[in-house]
Amino acid sequence: RLDRSFTLRNSDGFVENFGPALLARVAEEAPGVQLRFVPKPDKDSGPMREGAVDLETGVVGGSTGPEVRAQALFRDRFVGVVRAGHPLSEGRVTAARFAAGRHVLISRRGLDRGPVDDALELVGLTRKVTTVVGGFAEALALARGSDLIATVPERYTGTLRGGLFTFTLPVKLAALTISLLWHPRLEADPAHRWLRGLVKEVCRLSSPPFHGGEKPMP
Repeated sequence: RLDRSFTLRNSDGFVENFGPALLARVAEEAPGVQLRFVPKPDKDSGPMREGAVDLETGVVGGSTGPEVRAQALFRDRFVGVVRAGHPLSEGRVTAARFAAGRHVLISRRGLDRGPVDDALELVGLTRKVTTVVGGFAEALALARGSDLIATVPERYTGTLRGGLFTFTLPVKLAALTISLLWHPRLEADPAHRWLRGLVKEVCRLSSPPFHGGEKPMP
């Protein structure tokens, strides 16, 4: 009988991968509930603090408010992605071959350097960043239509990578922990607790397929 609207803030990839299953569960258990998905341009906790956002997913960072509650949803890792037929889709992907390609970098702050560059530097290599975009979908669209190489989180972009060749990175990058975030004033709210439980269950059960190339690391 619940009649309520919830606003969820997520990076691109969440709705595509987890949205259908989440909406199906909501329709089954509380058809009067509306989910409103909004983009996540940064990690600022202001919208949650102000009540504009009820629930958020992402990596806990330095700009996440100290009062924000967080619970881990799943671990993720970065993978490399290229179009089908790209030179890297054939043979072993070495660090040298990877670095020699043209890359698209994802940075919401417009930076021209990221963790991949730090990892390559440790093995004495540098890469050519041809373009910088603000989201996963943009990076993968460019990789699909050109020879650019994108580096994205594997599980978070499962559906977005359909038809592309995905490979294990030849350099070591730290794994990611994707968390569920909410303001403490909603901690004990029964309806909010119900929604949090649904999101956790859907993320646990949903496992986007690994497209192309090498098998994912355990």
